[in-house]
Amino acid sequence: MEYENNTVVKEFVLLGFSQTHKVQMILFFFFLLFYMIILPGNVLIILTIQGESQLGTPMYFFLANLAFLDICYCCVTPPKMLADFFSHHKTICYNACMAQLFFLHFLGAAEAFLLVAMAYDRYVAICKPFHYTRLVNRAVCYVLVGASWAGGFIHGITLFALTIALPFCGPNILDNFFCDVHQLVKLACADTHIVELLMFLNNGVVIVMCFALLLISYTVLLLKLRTQSSKAKSKIASTCVSHIIVVFVMCGPAMYIYVLPFRAVPMEKVVALFHTVIFPLTNPMIYTLCNKEIRSSVWKLVSKYILTCGKI
Repeated sequence: MEYENNTVVKEFVLLGFSQTHKVQMILFFFFLLFYMIILPGNVLIILTIQGESQLGTPMYFFLANLAFLDICYCCVTPPKMLADFFSHHKTICYNACMAQLFFLHFLGAAEAFLLVAMAYDRYVAICKPFHYTRLVNRAVCYVLVGASWAGGFIHGITLFALTIALPFCGPNILDNFFCDVHQLVKLACADTHIVELLMFLNNGVVIVMCFALLLISYTVLLLKLRTQSSKAKSKIASTCVSHIIVVFVMCGPAMYIYVLPFRAVPMEKVVALFHTVIFPLTNPMIYTLCNKEIRSSVWKLVSKYILTCGKI
């Protein structure tokens, strides 16, 4: 699997969503409005958790990190996508394309690993409450978050190394709004069967492993409901439901796109849009809407800010 990287392609052409100007403007304003509402909401969640002492538990520490990761993740493809709505010739240079691919998979995998850490936190809190402070202390939280970032980096750099070694010397048109391994590999001027297999194993192991661990842990927690009081059942159910929604929202599209071998899948562009743009920003919001404590803390922070501004 040794290639002489004689790449002559200096840029890739992105076909995007539509060539119709009117449709592009509608999509631009829709996504812009979405960002203007949801992105500040994620920042507000982080500020609320950092500013409220009662939200100093590991669960909220992980939630703040999830919101930060999602904000970073949504800075990878959307800015270029929004700018391209005003461009007739949508291109991305080779170096930017490789960087986009790396950060997309680095941050995406880090988020998947962080969701596993959050599941571990909930499992210990519900199934081993008397050992919670020992098993999920501040040091353990830092280790779990650091391991999530490190695991994401290893995943991203592996795909980056496999892709950047490929020679690109012919077609340079990508039927998408960002650079991803599926379509880039198809443009390579070389036999890519081994590379495709390695990428498939890399993506498949990360996604399927995380999804299986998350599914098992939350299944155990839901079964635990039978032995709890009515008040505890309500609290556990609300926590688990929000986590399960996020698991399916993140892992479902990822498995649809990446777990299948390198072949075209129906509506891949639409699924990729929700996977890389829409869902990441909504994940922390889902947790927030299902959590009474953080809802009240957010409202308290907003009210305090409004009162402060009113006195100026």
